[in-house]
Amino acid sequence: MFSQTTFMKNLYLLEKGLQVEGLRRKVIADNIANANVPHFKRSEVNFESQLRRVLDSQDQKPIPASLTNEKHIPFFVREDYRSVAPRVHLDYSTGYHNNGNNVDPDKEITLAAKNQMRYSLFIQYIDQKFRIINGAMKPPI
Repeated sequence: MFSQTTFMKNLYLLEKGLQVEGLRRKVIADNIANANVPHFKRSEVNFESQLRRVLDSQDQKPIPASLTNEKHIPFFVREDYRSVAPRVHLDYSTGYHNNGNNVDPDKEITLAAKNQMRYSLFIQYIDQKFRIINGAMKPPI
């Protein structure tokens, strides 16, 4: 019952955000470490667009349809926000060096700084949520 509340949904998404930012930090560090390796292709983490798609599906209303056979495909299946996972994919679309490497160290350092700011923001939000709970649980003086 309590696990289905908006508070727990928000807390789960904040925790998932921390995990994604940790993965993103590892991917950025790997990109920077391999900036001079010939034919290395940089990687990126894709999570936000998938999460947006799933959260938007929560607001959609299903089209009523009668499924008369178990092999029928339903028109609409509402996805669970807990099923979204980050995906790491290679970036083949950009070119930076003549040796086939596409890592731009300046861009990666900028992405690392943005990543650190997002991580800190998630930590602050989680801290705020638990301060609210602690304040509610304190006995009156």
